[in-house]
Amino acid sequence: MRWLVTGGQGMLGTDVVAALRRGPVPETVAAPGRAELDVRDPHAVTAAMEEHKPDVVVNCAGWTAVDAAEEHEAEATVVNGAAVESLATVCAGYGARLVQISTDYVFDGTARVPYAEDHPVNPVNAYGRGKLAGETAALAYGHLVVRTAWLYGPRGRNFVRTMIRLAAERDTIAVVDDQTGQPTWTGDLAAQVLRLARTEAPSGVYHGTNGGRTTWHGFAREIFTALGADPGRVTPIPTARYPLPARRPAYSVLGHEGWARAGLSPMRDWRTAFRDAWPSMLGKVQ
Repeated sequence: MRWLVTGGQGMLGTDVVAALRRGPVPETVAAPGRAELDVRDPHAVTAAMEEHKPDVVVNCAGWTAVDAAEEHEAEATVVNGAAVESLATVCAGYGARLVQISTDYVFDGTARVPYAEDHPVNPVNAYGRGKLAGETAALAYGHLVVRTAWLYGPRGRNFVRTMIRLAAERDTIAVVDDQTGQPTWTGDLAAQVLRLARTEAPSGVYHGTNGGRTTWHGFAREIFTALGADPGRVTPIPTARYPLPARRPAYSVLGHEGWARAGLSPMRDWRTAFRDAWPSMLGKVQ
């Protein structure tokens, strides 16, 4: 197969490309970064399709600055919504399958049981609204949407790398304890996305998160324990004590029943994944 990974130099894109290149069967992979392929430019997207002729496009490009999106919603929605519509259209025209990466932020966080793939959406921030526009566009053209959440990996800024840095800088750290979700390793998500893309799975939404659940405070304690540091240095606080421009869903646990449609198993528990991810997380922290 021939693959095009947009945003191929970002946190998730890097692991998608790495998984493709270490596979048992050689596959052609193009992984342009933002400077090489601006997904907002339909002409550039068409040119990339002409050049690489992919069978599958995995769209890891996107506006990921959640708080900045509150002030720049129009710009964020161009990247996460309008650009996806253009990409979905071009992929359909070339007979390529698009896997669009989306987010738990399309939900409002008021549920108390895991969100099913078909649960009504109701984003509460600008980032979620933009990603929902991208989902809608991808599905309209018969493509695949994979929602993920609480993503971490060895590249780029994320919660795990931040906690590692702060553990070395501060005696104590206050972390919110009233937001519940599923820490998800990019390595596991990359592998699951590729498994999905290689099947004859029907168009639709799939929830790509590791299993189980915890709070940000619980996750931080797990990170401190892995560092050999005292997890008691992590103190719980409510979200109200750590205000941010973008409202966060209080509950972001996603259900995984949709994988059965593709003949695939859900991703493993987050704690098991974290143990396997940990050695890769100990590189230089930015």
